Amino acid sequence: MRIAIVIPAYNVAPFIDQAVCSVLAQSLHDWTLTVIDDGSTDGTADRIARHADPRIDVIRQPNAGVSAARNRGMARDADAFLFLDADDWLAPHALQTLAASLPANAAAVSGAHAWVDACGRITPAAPPPAGSLLAPLLIHNRFVNGGQILIRAQAMHRTGAFRQDLRFGEDWEYWVRLAMSGPFATTGSSEPVCFVRRRAGSAYRTLATNPASAQACLDAIFSNPAVATHMSPADLRLTRQRAEAEIAWTIGRELTRHGATKAGRRWLRRSLTEAPSPRRLALFGLAHLAPLLPGPCRGLFRPYE
Repeated sequence: MRIAIVIPAYNVAPFIDQAVCSVLAQSLHDWTLTVIDDGSTDGTADRIARHADPRIDVIRQPNAGVSAARNRGMARDADAFLFLDADDWLAPHALQTLAASLPANAAAVSGAHAWVDACGRITPAAPPPAGSLLAPLLIHNRFVNGGQILIRAQAMHRTGAFRQDLRFGEDWEYWVRLAMSGPFATTGSSEPVCFVRRRAGSAYRTLATNPASAQACLDAIFSNPAVATHMSPADLRLTRQRAEAEIAWTIGRELTRHGATKAGRRWLRRSLTEAPSPRRLALFGLAHLAPLLPGPCRGLFRPYE
């Protein structure tokens, strides 16, 4: 299986070496890597140029955003694609594990990931789900990013390009469309295939507290006519309500984790009202104690709760 890895890179000079080296270290050797330098100004291009390997192709373009960069990488001739973020890295057997777990009838296969904080501490996350994922994906994003997903080329081309008009959730919107082209498989292992860096300047942390960014993503997902063919109008309205509750929880969680506890509580309360659950009720109680809690306890407000 020929695998094309695509890395969009914008001002990631401190991190890009680790991402590229993790590809060079793969136990499966039949791969190509396309790094799209999306108008970097911090020396990212110089760091990429240090890696001399005929399988690596570097494309430089004026800054156009992560979706435009990923879309340029789709032009490679390959059997499957993986979209790796420039500040993350792959486990040495990631490609081999994912390729071996991709059945003929699946649109994609995913593996587990692990979080890595600024101190280098690694926290494994729960393995991703498998099967027909349209319904659960409509409620919230089940994947941390494309670094844990190997997409069959035919399914990717049927799905089309990433939407360049979305600044937040463009990958979530893409997974929803991809799920309509076929089921997702999983490696069936808790071993991470991708290590995801948590850093203060990431786009997720910047945009996850912006309701307008989240609303644009929801509008893009639920205005897709293809989505409406998979459920009744009543179910679609209920599903969007649940999705909005998930977005409210995400906004509240991120505000709380970063010290804006008063605003965070308002969003958490809104989420609880729309979609109550015992676990979230308990976490909502912790949110009122957040300023008094040690760092590890504040970490309870992590993605995908």
